[in-house]
Amino acid sequence: MITGKDIIVVGIQAWDIEIGSNCKNIALEFAKHNRVLYVNPPMTRAVMRSQKDKINIQKRIRIKNGEEDDLVEIESNLWNLYPKSLVESINSIPINFIFNILNKRNSTVFARDIQKAISRLGFKDVILFNDSSMFLGLHLKDLLKPKVYAYYMRDYLVKVPYWQKHGERTEPQLIKKADVVLTNSEFFEDFCKQYNQHSYMVGQGCDVSLFNDEDNSIKIADEFKNIPSPIFGYVGSLTSLRLDIELLEFIAIQKKDWSIVLVGPEDEDFKKSKLHSMPNVYFLGSKDALQLPNYVKGFDVTTNPQLKNNLTIGNYPRKIDEYLAMGKPVVATTTKTMQMFKEHVYLADTKEDYVILIDKALSENTEERIKNRIEFAKSHTWENNVKAIYEAIKKSTKQRIKWD
Repeated sequence: MITGKDIIVVGIQAWDIEIGSNCKNIALEFAKHNRVLYVNPPMTRAVMRSQKDKINIQKRIRIKNGEEDDLVEIESNLWNLYPKSLVESINSIPINFIFNILNKRNSTVFARDIQKAISRLGFKDVILFNDSSMFLGLHLKDLLKPKVYAYYMRDYLVKVPYWQKHGERTEPQLIKKADVVLTNSEFFEDFCKQYNQHSYMVGQGCDVSLFNDEDNSIKIADEFKNIPSPIFGYVGSLTSLRLDIELLEFIAIQKKDWSIVLVGPEDEDFKKSKLHSMPNVYFLGSKDALQLPNYVKGFDVTTNPQLKNNLTIGNYPRKIDEYLAMGKPVVATTTKTMQMFKEHVYLADTKEDYVILIDKALSENTEERIKNRIEFAKSHTWENNVKAIYEAIKKSTKQRIKWD
C-alpha cells in the first residue's frame, strides 16, 4: 500500500464523462488512503466555439470566465479540477516540429492550472498518474516536477487515426521519460519495455457487484420470452472495428438451432450486415448499464467475438469479468491478453473452433465451473488492481525513495 501521499491524476477522460472509466475507478481507490486531485482534460478553443450550446461546455465556459469554481471537492480526499485555460487543437498540423512547439505550449498552459490547484490544496511531493494523455503528458514531468511520474497504457491508442498521426513518435518519448509504466496486459508490457525497463503489467480492475447473482435475485429480461433457447449472446458496443461480423454470420449459419442475441448500439457496418436477415439472430438494441445483468442472465453461453487487429491485440475486455461474475460460460477469441482467462474461458482461434466450443461450453457447464468463474471474477477488483499499481511504483523507485 501507498498511504498518506498526494496524487494527481491526469488523462483523456473528464470526471463528468457519461460512460464508465478505468481512470475514475483508480482515482476513487487512490483516495481511500491518499489525497487525490483528478484533472479534467483542458477545453480546446475549437470545441468551445463549435459545441458552445452543450451543457457540459457551457459549464466549462462559466468556469473559464470565473463564474464557477474550477476546483470541486467530490468527496473526502478527492478533488476535481476543471482547467480554466484553453488549449489549441493542433493534431491536424502535418509538420512535426511545429506540432512539437505548440504541444509544449499547450502542456505549459495546462501545467500552470494544475500548479495553481496544487498550491491551493497544499499538495507536496506528488505522484503524477497519467492515464494515456500522451500529448499533454509529454512535458508534465519537467513542468510539474513530481516525486514519481507514472504512465498508464491500457489501450493501443496510437492505432486509432486521431492519435496515430503524432502518437506513434510521441508516446515512446513519454514512456522513456516516465519513472514507471503501468499496463493492463502483457502485450502492452512487452511494447513498453522496448523503451522503459520499469514497465509492469498490473492487471485490470472491474466492479462486478452489479453482476452478482449468487442469490438468484437478477431477473431475465422480458424480451427473452420470445427467443428460443439455447442462446449465444453478446453485450456491448457493436462496432466492426473490434468485432468480427463474418464470424457471427458463420456461427448463425452453422448453429441454426441456437439463437444469437446481440445487445448494444450498432455502427453502420452492423446495421447493413447479413445478420439482420438471419432468422436466428436477434438485435435487442442499446440498454441502460444497470439493465445489462438482466440480459447476460438470459444467455446460455456468452461471447466476445473480437477481430484480431491493432485495436484489439492488447485490449482487456472487462465484459469477460462481467460474464464470469454471473457464472456464465464464455467463448472468446484467442489473444495474448485472453491467456490470463484461459482456465475459465473457452478460447477459439478459428470460426470452426467457435462452433465446436459453443457446444462444449454448454455441455460442461457444471456447478463447480460456475462457482470457479464467479470466484475468479471477484479477484479482479479495483482494490487489487491499485495494490499492483502501488507495488510497481515502489519497485521502480526503491533506489531513490524510501516508502513508509
